[in-house]
Amino acid sequence: MVRKHEKYQRLIARCKATDPVPCAVAHPCDESSLRGAVEAGEMGLLRPVLVGPKARIVELAAQFGLDISHLELVDAPHSVASAEAAVRLAREGKVEMLMKGSLHTDELMAAVVKRETGLRTSRRISHCFIMDVPEIDRVVIITDAAVNIFPTLEDKVHIVQNAIDMALALGMETPKVAILSAMETVNPNVPSTIEAAALCKMAERGQITGGILDGPLALDNAIDLGAAKIKKITSPVAGRADILVVPDLEAGNMLAKSLSFMADADAAGIVLGARVPIILTSRADSVETRLASCAVAALVAKAKRENLKLAVA
Repeated sequence: MVRKHEKYQRLIARCKATDPVPCAVAHPCDESSLRGAVEAGEMGLLRPVLVGPKARIVELAAQFGLDISHLELVDAPHSVASAEAAVRLAREGKVEMLMKGSLHTDELMAAVVKRETGLRTSRRISHCFIMDVPEIDRVVIITDAAVNIFPTLEDKVHIVQNAIDMALALGMETPKVAILSAMETVNPNVPSTIEAAALCKMAERGQITGGILDGPLALDNAIDLGAAKIKKITSPVAGRADILVVPDLEAGNMLAKSLSFMADADAAGIVLGARVPIILTSRADSVETRLASCAVAALVAKAKRENLKLAVA
């Protein structure tokens, strides 16, 4: 049976309803990264600016029958220079998001986090997986499963806020945020439960805004109403969570990969907290997942632009 990806299709349709966002594609020097950028451009999700060795990119496009004649190319001799040039375009306001090409993630992120020339903000940089799980009727966001290894409570404030802001950009009115642990009661011997309770109190006091938080919650009662009822948990979040905030990277990575390999889920993903959203695609990603990642980043970029206009006004 062929998956239809209705949840991703809704995100893509929402993105296509507005003008494409300029995106610097850093070092698209293999077929999958170049094709992904070109296809996203053809669908109107973004306007690719190809950054890398110009002759190599042109040759690659010809080899695989990709039309890049209408796209802007910025010449850069190698992968590190490509990352730096892509980041520079974002700093100068010429693009509103970044996409990883065939360079290593570390090379791109090293350019992003440089203090003087990078794209740092007051926010902690974090990653979100936007999961399309067949048995769940909505996309589920998992954070952070890729950047912050052992986040502190202060880090988690940023991680949660980044995820809420993204969910709002995707059209969720008031995202429901579950702060996950191994149990749903506060236990002094389990630090993640104490941090979960603190995060919920911080949300009550306006230190985290835009969503409804509850925690600690175990995974079952965060996503399944039946499990929440059995545990007698009365909460607007339990059983209905849109965002799952994991205790650390190991837990998040295992959760995301378990859903992918044991529940046939797809995992679109972007990096948040920098000046612009960053698409970190993998060669293993399906076409639908790549396009969904582009759509999510573009919607976040558009929301940033609108918020900036409101702030100036």
